[in-house]
Amino acid sequence: MQIGRWNHQAAGAASGHSHSSPHESAPRGERSYSARPSRSSEGRGSYQSSSHSGSYSRRPYSGGDRPSFGARRPAKRGMGSFGETEAEIAKFTNKTVVTTEEPVFVPEHKFADFDINAHLKENILAHGYELPTPIQDKAIPHALLGQDVVGLAETGTGKTAAFLIPLIDKVMKQKGERILIMAPTRELAVQIEKELAGFAKGLGFRGMVAVGGANIAPQISSLRHEPAFVIGTPGRLKDLMERRALDLTGFGTVVLDEADRMLDMGFIDDMRLILAKMRKERHTLFFSATMGKEIEKLIGDFLSSPVIISVKTRDTSKNVEQDVVRVPRGVDKFDVLADLLKGRDFTRVLVFGRTKFGVEKLAKALSRLHIHSESIHGNKTHPARMRALDAFKTGKVSVLVATDVAARGLDIPAVSHVINYDLPSTYEDYVHRIGRTGRASNKGIALTFVQG
Repeated sequence: MQIGRWNHQAAGAASGHSHSSPHESAPRGERSYSARPSRSSEGRGSYQSSSHSGSYSRRPYSGGDRPSFGARRPAKRGMGSFGETEAEIAKFTNKTVVTTEEPVFVPEHKFADFDINAHLKENILAHGYELPTPIQDKAIPHALLGQDVVGLAETGTGKTAAFLIPLIDKVMKQKGERILIMAPTRELAVQIEKELAGFAKGLGFRGMVAVGGANIAPQISSLRHEPAFVIGTPGRLKDLMERRALDLTGFGTVVLDEADRMLDMGFIDDMRLILAKMRKERHTLFFSATMGKEIEKLIGDFLSSPVIISVKTRDTSKNVEQDVVRVPRGVDKFDVLADLLKGRDFTRVLVFGRTKFGVEKLAKALSRLHIHSESIHGNKTHPARMRALDAFKTGKVSVLVATDVAARGLDIPAVSHVINYDLPSTYEDYVHRIGRTGRASNKGIALTFVQG
């Protein structure tokens, strides 16, 4: 187990106070982030570790208002964060990244083997899909039979296709069938619709997205065409129902995607209200990355004799190297972050903060230092959030600062690092945050800032 450490020796040298060497106080085997005085007359310090190196400035910050959660005073403990004890902090470290060959998963099926519409098969193959992932291999046959399914799988395992493929086939074979898909965030809802459009190309039916932060009028207009798939967030779906633009009495199939996240975000009452308006004989597909007591209760309330499929192997990805950056009292963690982000290896970085206001200020402060950054949080309009996400995906900006709205379900390719600038609320939130890197066969690095 190795724990990163940022030492403020340089800051002490500048002020005339002495500090012990980080190598004297760090437990054996820990990674050391040691700040040392440099020869620069501008008063710059530097840090080095086994895999990262850089420098930070001791000059007063002059880029405008400093981000509110980058203040020099360490964050208070006991504020409901995960990572406030050494036992919890230890869960942020995993230096032994598996590099050995693991047994190759051999699916029981090929996509060509499934009893699905021939045109749909062609679209699947056109997307380069030939062999299903584990969750697809296990869930699709049961969904095709009309059975309720609970799918538990790590992020990035193909859960979206696991429910879209059988439900597209269902729409093709059962005239008038309509599907409701609930997702916790606007970005995930949009992403699902994009995958739907690809799989359903040329099949002659519509899908639409109903999310908050976007103009509701076009959504109401789209609903008048009775799309086969309605994909939305619970809050906006409820709003549309109250406006009598969405009538769910004709919907007999529902997908609850990232159900644990919807529960965490307080959507449970909206979910219950929405499901109560659907047909009583309902086909339900329930997908989640975690299984807790509250999730078990939801399954008991919402599903009928479900088939439970779990392909989870461990809580966090074997491809993610996890480490801690300890920021001692007197050192500004914003400076530490800025210096890290200047490193060559930090090519596409997702930085997580806890508050909308803090995330916005942090992105602006980094951009003033010529670290091109965008932000994504609940106060941004839907178009603004999508523009920020697109800029990050296409490499126009190298840093995306986000609240936990970006932690789940989003397909962001080649994220080199995830940085937990603020501690997550729960360990489950931590797992979902770092799941944005180290996806598929790629390696990733997750760093968590710990103050004090």
